Amino acid sequence: MVSPNAACAVICRGAPRVPTSLNLPKAIAEATINSNTGPGLAEDLYGKLVNEEDARVCKDISDDACRETPRNFLLILISNGFTKLGDALASPKTLLPWMAASIAVPPWMIGLLVPIRESGSLLPQLAIASFIRSLPVRKWVWVTGSLLQAAAVFLLVMISMTLTGAVAGYAIIASLILFSLARGFCSVASKDVLGKTVPKSRRGQLTGWSSSAAGLVTVSIAAVLLVLGGRGELNEFYAQLLLGAGCLWLVAALIYSQVVEYSGETDGGGNAGDEALKRLALLKTDPDFRNFIIARALLMCSALSAPFYVLMAQERVGSAPALLALFLLSAGAASLVSGPVWGRFADASSRLVMAAAAAMTSASGLLLVLMAWLAPSLLELIWTIPVMYFLLSVAHSGVRVGRKTYVVDLASGNRRTDYVAVGNTLIGVLLLMAGAIGALSALVGVIGVVAVLSGMGALGSLLCLALKET
Repeated sequence: MVSPNAACAVICRGAPRVPTSLNLPKAIAEATINSNTGPGLAEDLYGKLVNEEDARVCKDISDDACRETPRNFLLILISNGFTKLGDALASPKTLLPWMAASIAVPPWMIGLLVPIRESGSLLPQLAIASFIRSLPVRKWVWVTGSLLQAAAVFLLVMISMTLTGAVAGYAIIASLILFSLARGFCSVASKDVLGKTVPKSRRGQLTGWSSSAAGLVTVSIAAVLLVLGGRGELNEFYAQLLLGAGCLWLVAALIYSQVVEYSGETDGGGNAGDEALKRLALLKTDPDFRNFIIARALLMCSALSAPFYVLMAQERVGSAPALLALFLLSAGAASLVSGPVWGRFADASSRLVMAAAAAMTSASGLLLVLMAWLAPSLLELIWTIPVMYFLLSVAHSGVRVGRKTYVVDLASGNRRTDYVAVGNTLIGVLLLMAGAIGALSALVGVIGVVAVLSGMGALGSLLCLALKET
């Protein structure tokens, strides 16, 4: 029988090589993947990452889980890092649209990539949660979801090499639907496993370090794009990036399977429809959760603003590959430098992280609006809007780290699964509705839409300050 490592090596043979400087240290891989490694090295690495003398203090998890925390922390950190790298390689905001355009996919289909990618993983989560609630050990849901995401990305590689036009567009959409559904399973399961295996005061740092690692590789991708931008080699490069992304999800599944997860609660896993309706009642009976959902809805402005920054740059500067590379560089650098900072801040107060990140989103958007009105020539410089995009990306990183940490810390057991499922399903619906904001550009222009989203950020920041401290 072929081992998982050998199989992945065969699949990944054509994938782009990651520079040596970006490879995970051998010590970390051995300490986390090899079950025979003693706890000393894992505990040492864990202590350095959380940067506290008493790293073994546990909150909100069992004593058995506490003993496994150093190893589980590193396993989840590395597997999450790999999936975040995969997200960077197969980004529906940048790389996928450019690849789709290169094989003549109709523009209206390209416009569906981001809504399907985001909402498709959120909308079915109420039903998914009912299934997951019946499982005492839930890491295998995440592993299966990661394998399905790898399969979907490998399908995208085949589509890019064999199909063109509308047929390719329909095939890409079908692959993204599979990818998004698999991602929905991973989303619900991951937060529950995180809550069972990592103490309350360490969860934000884990998310932050994962984001930082993904940012490092995204910066490298941007550098390669800058080199290849004028050589006509981008189509082949996109296919290689997608192939590499699929391999990353395979490796992540292998690593995550080694997490030591003890059996948990299984009550409430009944009929999916009935259970979904019961979970929605949380919005009426749980004011803390309801306030969080309202605030999170307003914090969508950090994600919704991103494409309008890109559109503004294309209007003012053009569509050169170098411009795309600068946006990737901005996003990667933002994750690299801000992830650990936001993570440590979130472990102190995830509520304040969301408030600060929303305020930063509002400030960066308003600054862009002021430049458009008072100094429009500044926006014609190739670096101006990418710099503003960097600030927006730092803010978006804070929003993601803050809200993920907050919802995990707000509850425990199956209530946490309910919070994640209900929240993500509602946000999925609101994301589809918020897509209509783009229609405002016909009336007020792109800069007007940025101003509206900046107002959402300001209001969201105020609401986050009023949330319950966890």
